Amino acid sequence: MITRIIAALACVGALLVSGPVKASTAPVRGFVDAHSHVMAYEAFGGLLMCGKPFDPDGIEEALADCKDHYPNGAAAWWENLVSKGTPVGTHDPVGWPTFKDWPAWYSRTHQQAYYTWIERAWRGGLRIMVNDLVANRQLCAIYPLKKNSCDEMATIRLQAQRMNELQAYIDSQNGGPGQGWLRIVRSPAEARQVIAAGKLAIVLGIETSEPFGCRTTLFIPHCTKGMIDRGLDEMHALGVQSMFVCHKYDNALCGVRFDSGVAGVAVNAANFLSSGSFWRVEKCTGPEHDNPIEISGTLPPPLDDILPPGVGLPVYPPAPHCNTKGLTSLGRYMVQGMIKRGMMVEIDHMSVKAADQTLDLLEAAGYPGVISSHSWADPGYFRRIYQLGGMITGYGTPADQFVQTWRETRAQTTRPGYGYGLDVNGMGPLPSPRQGSAVSYPFASYDGSVTLGRQVTGQRTWDYNVDGVANYGLVPDWVEDMRLIAGDGIVQDMAAGAEAYLQTWEATTSSVKR
Repeated sequence: MITRIIAALACVGALLVSGPVKASTAPVRGFVDAHSHVMAYEAFGGLLMCGKPFDPDGIEEALADCKDHYPNGAAAWWENLVSKGTPVGTHDPVGWPTFKDWPAWYSRTHQQAYYTWIERAWRGGLRIMVNDLVANRQLCAIYPLKKNSCDEMATIRLQAQRMNELQAYIDSQNGGPGQGWLRIVRSPAEARQVIAAGKLAIVLGIETSEPFGCRTTLFIPHCTKGMIDRGLDEMHALGVQSMFVCHKYDNALCGVRFDSGVAGVAVNAANFLSSGSFWRVEKCTGPEHDNPIEISGTLPPPLDDILPPGVGLPVYPPAPHCNTKGLTSLGRYMVQGMIKRGMMVEIDHMSVKAADQTLDLLEAAGYPGVISSHSWADPGYFRRIYQLGGMITGYGTPADQFVQTWRETRAQTTRPGYGYGLDVNGMGPLPSPRQGSAVSYPFASYDGSVTLGRQVTGQRTWDYNVDGVANYGLVPDWVEDMRLIAGDGIVQDMAAGAEAYLQTWEATTSSVKR
């Protein structure tokens, strides 16, 4: 018990933030993260990622050592492969209280969203976080260690349950039900009430590769319109407000925007295992194109034996590459079903052909509920998204790169409000430290309401200038670095991001025909 009390006090003190988050009745001011994965530790079989965003028994249990990475990280072949491009590598697997090597901006399989780290970001200006419930059946099947089912919808339900448990856990530390600083919301009106009360609004979304079992085997779909209707009804009742139609693999609904590099080679192999077919490529006929595919036809070890004997990866011609598959008839039915239910359509990860066809549907319906949440849509579609009344948020890249992306994206509209999709716990890098960055501690939040010192957890002190966004708590430091690069303009535009997101959500729900 004493150890738990000390750990709890260490976490509270580690925030090093002074000043309250004030309630307000004015239009929302603050940041929106439109794409993160707080509960991803339960995905992919539940043992691919070590560490949890919370544990009832305290931080020493939530951020415990990575047992399967012992003794020196050499056994963590997936972490090494996706973080370093090779299955060979080492790191210190110890978590609490030393955190010598994790979390880190470049790590893919260590928890980066412990709840007190999210709390620091909220105190620094975060007002809306979209928590995408995430699953991937093939990655679950490939990774040998697991404690959870590989069924994607079962994983989605479990993560929604865990999110409600986190809300209750934070409530218990702040006086009881409804008293915590984090609230799951189901409508834009509820989100406004939560933010006006000085709290963080959590919106539930879904990013999964085979929604409602909609995969294919040799181009034969495994789902029906009835399954899609039942699935959408269940997810909407669960509180889900936005959803991807396809992700990583071609499914029965649409073709995907390819992954590149070593990761793309592995994902293409998994596409074969999922559907019986590798990605099919055609010459792009327009300026928009999908991500280029690695030319090499070989898999890195230890993934080189996952394909059946005699089956090798295809070798593709030089880029630009476009997926031959667009939006299927079932995919059109799914998009129309989302429109009927007032859900926002996530256009990222769709092939350019599927994205173009989806935007055609949304434009024909005059439906504003479209989101590009983490830079996985071709920029050629941004103007159409904005014209519909949709929202665009950029992937969490290093501060100078994010500033450049902001400038290019914001040139396509006069509507204020930009956000980020950090994709925390999403198997991608967080913003790395920037050469020449000079964030000075302590610094004031964007609105001057709180002061932030260096983040401390356990025995580890993080410095953004050295560590980048090693975990979610360092997001305010990243925003401060952007201010130093580009001035107050970018920060004020991002501070209009939460309001812009709410306006898109409000327009979406009001467009539903009753």
